[in-house]
Amino acid sequence: MNIAESIANQLFNFGVRYVFGIPGGPSIPYLEAFRNAGIEFVLTSNEASAAIMADVTFRLTGVPGICHATFGPGATNISTGIGGALLDRSSVIVFTSEMGNEMLNRTTQMNISHQKLFEPLTKATYRISADNVAEVMESAYMACRENYPGPVHIGLPADIANIETDAPANIPQSVKNISYPNPIHEILVQLGKSRRPLLAVGLTAARLGLKKELLAFLDSYKMPVVLTPMAKGLIPEDHPCYAGVLFHSLSDYLEDIYEKTDLVIGIGYDPVEYNYESWIPDVPLVHFDSIETDMPASLKVLQYKGPAEEWFSILDNLDAGLMIFDERAIKGIRNEMWSVFNGFTNHFGPAAALKILQDELPENTILTADVGSHLHLIGQFWQTHERGKIIMTNGWSGMGFGIPAALAAQLNDREATVVCITGDGGFLMMAGELVTAKRNNLPVIVVVFSDGELNLIKVKQSWKNLPAYGTTLYQGDLFGSDTFLGVKVLKADSDYTMRRAIIEALSVNEPVIINAIIDPEDYKWLIVRR
Repeated sequence: MNIAESIANQLFNFGVRYVFGIPGGPSIPYLEAFRNAGIEFVLTSNEASAAIMADVTFRLTGVPGICHATFGPGATNISTGIGGALLDRSSVIVFTSEMGNEMLNRTTQMNISHQKLFEPLTKATYRISADNVAEVMESAYMACRENYPGPVHIGLPADIANIETDAPANIPQSVKNISYPNPIHEILVQLGKSRRPLLAVGLTAARLGLKKELLAFLDSYKMPVVLTPMAKGLIPEDHPCYAGVLFHSLSDYLEDIYEKTDLVIGIGYDPVEYNYESWIPDVPLVHFDSIETDMPASLKVLQYKGPAEEWFSILDNLDAGLMIFDERAIKGIRNEMWSVFNGFTNHFGPAAALKILQDELPENTILTADVGSHLHLIGQFWQTHERGKIIMTNGWSGMGFGIPAALAAQLNDREATVVCITGDGGFLMMAGELVTAKRNNLPVIVVVFSDGELNLIKVKQSWKNLPAYGTTLYQGDLFGSDTFLGVKVLKADSDYTMRRAIIEALSVNEPVIINAIIDPEDYKWLIVRR
């Protein structure tokens, strides 16, 4: 077989069924090889979307997501989504077309060093040759899955696709495990002394799917639990130990809980979402993760590096009989936060729109959330009901994430109800992907919280006592029509029209936009100043 066919066959054997991207001329042999191997090439409107869709495909399937771009501008565009895979810890392989050896270091159209471009954004970057196809593919597959998982770049020289190779389609069987020295004795001492521990659960725990283990642990050792945003859904929001989500809306209320603790226990807590020192009180920290994490010298931290089953085995050394657990206090704070939130639902703002969506959508909805003020409310107040799922970006926090994330979710689960909530700023960045949704028959519901501004920046300007400047997106109605790029637009500007729009959107098997025209004033009261 030739190199293009070898790569396609190896990807198929890895479990890959989609490649996302925008092709260039040198991509043609690879597209044909993907088609023949049983891999669907999903054409996107923007290369950044392709990388986001690859990222979310990994999150939902556990199979590395694959994306592709052409020279220069294709590579720089896709790099935005690759940064997301790096800091949101997703296993992705990004292929880019590159100049052949003769032109690689010449001055020529669209030519930059892709290795230099992707080096700070990936765990590794490679360049395929006729002699290293099998080695590079196996190395990339291993590297993108090793802890932490992340993206790997492979350059495809423009002139090698049709060269014959006898490279075998091997599947690496395992990811290497690394052993670390761990301060077991010191950790056991801290666990034995603790009377008011607090559990902080994060992105690594979510990626490892530790919901069952966490709930079993909390049955035996009751303590308050706080989550980072991307760990939302690991613990039911009505669980007696559930306190809330750090960093997001009204999270300052949680200070009453964690300021009373004598020990913070981090379970798969990834500081890429929210650094410990931004909230932790002056108490010891025991941090469990799969790798060693950089920590400031100011923290009194003990780190344990190892597999998750060992974390819970060590935590069995807590003395449940001596622990003090104030369930009433946790419930009281939760109720107080909800009371404040519900106080903003008497007019059509983001709180009311979010509450109506929660009421009308099925409990097992897959919700993707874009970046902006609305994300702070979603992260704290959206209820997963155990069966639902929230997909967001927090380590990278790139606007425009929501729509391509929803398309990837729908592609990987054709029967699911998939809803994207985005601000109008994020929508405008990726609006072209609605054509991708139509072309692939993806009935996603895109809810646009339309307020005509970059509200989060406006709120932050107000914290500095500055007037709003550089944040106005448009005047009047964002759409001004009942269709956009051939997609139906349903206008919602009240509780009644919002409910009616959701019901209609759920009744049709096609992509739909809900233009929710909201009053943004809620945000300045509900977003915590940082």
